[in-house]
Order: sequence, then C-alpha cells, then structure tokens
Amino acid sequence: MENQKAMLDCIATRHSTRKFKPELVADELLRQVIEAGRQAPSGKNKQQNHFLVIRKPEVLAELVALVRQEFARMEITEANSDDMGGAIKLSKKGTYVFKYNAPILIVVANKKGYGNNFADTSIAIQNMMLAANALDLGTCWINQLRWLQDNPVILSYLRNLGMADDEIPFGAVSIGYSATADGLPNRQGLPLKGNAVTYID
Repeated sequence: MENQKAMLDCIATRHSTRKFKPELVADELLRQVIEAGRQAPSGKNKQQNHFLVIRKPEVLAELVALVRQEFARMEITEANSDDMGGAIKLSKKGTYVFKYNAPILIVVANKKGYGNNFADTSIAIQNMMLAANALDLGTCWINQLRWLQDNPVILSYLRNLGMADDEIPFGAVSIGYSATADGLPNRQGLPLKGNAVTYID
C-alpha cells in the first residue's frame, strides 16, 4: 500500500520545470531515468525508440541556435499560432531557447512510417519524467523538435548526432536540477481544470 501511494503521489506531484541549474545530473540518476524510458511499453513490443542523450554544451548550444533559426524563417498563421506561435515570435526576436537552458536534453526518435511511433515515444517520455520526479529531478516535455521533424536542417543535425536515416524525432525531455533554493522540482498540487471523465456503466 505504501508503494502504491508513493507511485500515485509521484504522478500527482509531477510538474514541469522551466528553470534549471547548470550542473549535470549524476550519471547513476540519469541512467535510471533513461532505463525507465527504455522499459516503457511499445506496440507489439518492438522496442525501437532511440534515445539521444545530449549533454555536451556545444552541441546543445548549436541545436538551440538551429531551432531558433528555423522557427525564425516561419510565419505565424491561424493554423500554427496555438502551438508554434510563441516559438516563432521569440525566434524572430533572437531570444528563443526551446529547452529552457536545461543541461541535458533527451531526444526520443522512432521509425518514420511506423503507426505507433508517437505513442511509443510519448509513453517513454512520460516514464522518464515520472522517474525523474521520484529522483528529485526537474523535467519539461519538449515539443519543438517534433514540430520540426520534417525540417531538413534539424534532421541533418540530429542524424550527425546518431539518429538513423529512417528515424525522426517525436519528442524530447529537458532534465536537470530545478533552479530553486533546494534544487527540488515544484511539487505543489495544482487543481485540475479540464480532462473530463465520463463513466458508462
């Protein structure tokens, strides 16, 4: 019963971190987070998620600059304003840092034509975020590379980092120590304002 409550509390208290300390996460903690992602279920147990764990500051800086460059080339439209509008606007100003300055970014890619690619990567990212919360680490789900998954500049860069030619990114997670006084992520309960539930008995 105690373990069940701890798991439910871990889910209820996980909130996004958008301000990180610059220091890297300890290797053993990072390994546990990655393993939680690797243990996620996948369609037909294919296990074909590819985790690109980026810790090198120069690579992160280059990726931030490329993402900013590619968003700055876009225009805000009625179709994209809800999701990409903010990214485009800040990129045009030259101030956009899509990963919130986290010291680690884990990009999760999967096969281009595979029907469960988004589902498999999403559940892996959720597993990693919950594991990180249990380990006192902050995380934030990152959509921007998925929004640019057909962009040749971004694809080329990720392939140079090791992503296969038949893979594209479906999500990413920023991870690190929260930039709070105690280094812990925000765990204050937040009221649910949506996510309707309908029981059909």
